[in-house]
Amino acid sequence: MNASSGYPRTVENGAGETLVFLGTQSVPEGERINITGSARPGAGPPMHVHYLQDEIVTVEAGRVGYQVLGQEQKFAGPGETIAWPAGTAHRWWNAGDTEARMTGWCTPPGNVEYYLTGIFDSMKQNSGKRPNVFDAAFLMTRYKSEFAMVDIPKPVQKILMPLLCAIGSLLGKYRKFKDAPKPVR
Repeated sequence: MNASSGYPRTVENGAGETLVFLGTQSVPEGERINITGSARPGAGPPMHVHYLQDEIVTVEAGRVGYQVLGQEQKFAGPGETIAWPAGTAHRWWNAGDTEARMTGWCTPPGNVEYYLTGIFDSMKQNSGKRPNVFDAAFLMTRYKSEFAMVDIPKPVQKILMPLLCAIGSLLGKYRKFKDAPKPVR
């Protein structure tokens, strides 16, 4: 693991989810970023897709519900592993009444750490609600080759978000993103 780059690093979204980025690691399949996370009962991300990254998690404690777009909901408990290949729209949530904890990774890392940190920071600043619309527009437009929020209609993603991103640039809303890494692709 790469401990010299400020790892471990914790981010919280104010809505009951915490992620701890543990660092990158070289494995025979390539690079991956190792992550642990926890969620309060009911917390979890909406339906989303990582176009470039495989995501694998193992439930350490609690009960996790998960669903692939168009499929039935499933559940996993301690010791069970869930894998979502790149390009698979999915969601997960804490389906129990105690904290759920998971460990896992995304491979290749791409910009998953930067993207999730941006989303989580914006949500936390917005009292755990959705990210600020300008932050979401910037992140979703810049990293559209890597991530998407499936519940947001395509016309909004393709037309409105880039328009809001341009307006945000004109209004000087993106100083905090001045060091944003380039998209992969």
